[in-house]
Amino acid sequence: QVRFVESGGGLVQPGGSLRLSCQASGYITSVYAVGWYRQAPGKERALVVSISGWDEKVYGDVEKDRFTITKDNAENTVYLQIDDLKPKGTAIYCCNSGDSVVRALGSWGQGTQVTVSS
Repeated sequence: QVRFVESGGGLVQPGGSLRLSCQASGYITSVYAVGWYRQAPGKERALVVSISGWDEKVYGDVEKDRFTITKDNAENTVYLQIDDLKPKGTAIYCCNSGDSVVRALGSWGQGTQVTVSS
């Protein structure tokens, strides 16, 4: 069974940074793409950035230089570094397969809440 568990969110002041972690099980990050997605209050869930098995990155409608995706294939873990956080970045951040078919066959985890506020 494919499962993704997110952690690392929290309350941070504008301009701060966070590093989110996504632990995958039943899923090989060295082979398959993993994406970070976010859902802000009242909005649809949207892609932040994904990373393929061969490290190709695809960004959503975000400021690319503030979001860094990396992974540790030995640990099947994908990280999202977010710098210079802004209040509009307040959202639930989730990770999941980068493949829409795989996402449709599975389910979303609880995600990790990121709140940007002074």
